[in-house]
Amino acid sequence: MKNPKHIAIILDGNRRFARKKKLNKWQGHEAGGRKIKDLLKWCQEVGVKELTLYTFSTENFNRDKKEVGFLMNLFRKQIKKLKDDPRIDKNKIKVRFIGRLSLFPKDLQKEMEEVMKKTSRYGRFKLNFAMGYGGRQEIVDAVNKLLRKGVRKANEKTLGGNLYMADEPDLLIRPGGELRISNFLLWQMAYSEFYFTDKLWPEFTKKDLVKAIEEYKRRKRRFGK
Repeated sequence: MKNPKHIAIILDGNRRFARKKKLNKWQGHEAGGRKIKDLLKWCQEVGVKELTLYTFSTENFNRDKKEVGFLMNLFRKQIKKLKDDPRIDKNKIKVRFIGRLSLFPKDLQKEMEEVMKKTSRYGRFKLNFAMGYGGRQEIVDAVNKLLRKGVRKANEKTLGGNLYMADEPDLLIRPGGELRISNFLLWQMAYSEFYFTDKLWPEFTKKDLVKAIEEYKRRKRRFGK
């Protein structure tokens, strides 16, 4: 089987990484944020065309207020860096933020919108950040969107077309040792291949990415046939 074109990753293990290294949890989140830059480079090197990252769930808003506040500031810094990163223009990377973005502070929403607008014409590579995201919530929001449009009877095509993102990942990678998908892309991953590793997200390497891809290539995707 060929390399996956679209990979989704649950960025899990930042806080456990911090405890393991005897750091405070903020430093674990910073390490996880820095790893994204490396991941983007690796994916381009191995021929992946789209990357969807589970960055912050709707449930994450219920964490300790100080931790959430730190994460909001970290997102501000990372998104500003992304907006000014020359590699985005050079490599024609289309950046999207998917989820209930209205849950974020207004200034952060504005930064997200500016990045999406700036890169909307690109498409050589797609980089999607699931922010304020929940798979069940996405389906509920799609149904409500259809109701507002006056649709009385939906099918897979109409519902799928009203999700935050229609693109379906070939491969899901979850670092951190957990064996679940945690409400991530429930609709889109109906036929995705799953790969789990005990490596914590900040420890993830290009070797780990290649190992996941090699495992994917050994599988047979039947799509129910």
